[in-house]
Amino acid sequence: MTGSRHSPPRALVLDTDGVLLDSAGLHAAAWKTALDACLEAGGEQPPFDADDEYRRFVDGRPRYDGAAAFLAARGLGLPAGTPRDPPGNATIWSVAAHKERAFAELLRTDGVTAFADVRPALTALRGAGVPCAAVSASRHARPLIRAAGIARLLCVIVDGEDAARLGLPGKPDPALFLRAAALLSSRPQETAVIEDALAGVVAARRGGFGLVAGVDRTPLRSTTAALREQGADLVVPDLTTLFRSVWGGTV
Repeated sequence: MTGSRHSPPRALVLDTDGVLLDSAGLHAAAWKTALDACLEAGGEQPPFDADDEYRRFVDGRPRYDGAAAFLAARGLGLPAGTPRDPPGNATIWSVAAHKERAFAELLRTDGVTAFADVRPALTALRGAGVPCAAVSASRHARPLIRAAGIARLLCVIVDGEDAARLGLPGKPDPALFLRAAALLSSRPQETAVIEDALAGVVAARRGGFGLVAGVDRTPLRSTTAALREQGADLVVPDLTTLFRSVWGGTV
């Protein structure tokens, strides 16, 4: 499970949306707004499935990569365009911009909070001497983490702004996770990653992390099997369960 089978991981890297913040539903709704508009413009296509297709194609990926993966799967060969394209349906970048606008509007109207288990789990991890990093492909991650009041419990945040500045590819490439582990001064094999996204589990496995955990927060644990199929060593319902299972402490 780790570099030493007798010792738990010395550091933890956590995905942000869906693991720390209750924001995955906002992302899925924003994607549905943008992609359904594109599908309607492209002819007779069934609408975007905000559960299955969200998890398979866009969850955890940078906006452009997610839009490109979904549109390719639907056989819609839009040109790439440029990052300056306004929201619309003509290019992949314009679809990604539409998603960004829809997400920003949902944030303004609905807001986002940390899951109830996050603060006690991060506090327990800090007390156990386990440094934690948050990772996200989103450029919104830092302000949202601060607004949720959990930034002080994290040693490191690596987000979409860092990825753009450093030229780091998004998931399923492990670059963001590897960057976070390096900033924690922890080798991948001594570090655990927890993810709710299939692409994130794949990325952690590719990065050689000592423990790859999935979190399935769905009421019926409907993503557990898929997370295990992609390489999760264990799947937990929340972060307090992860802390008890891996570090043996109480929360």
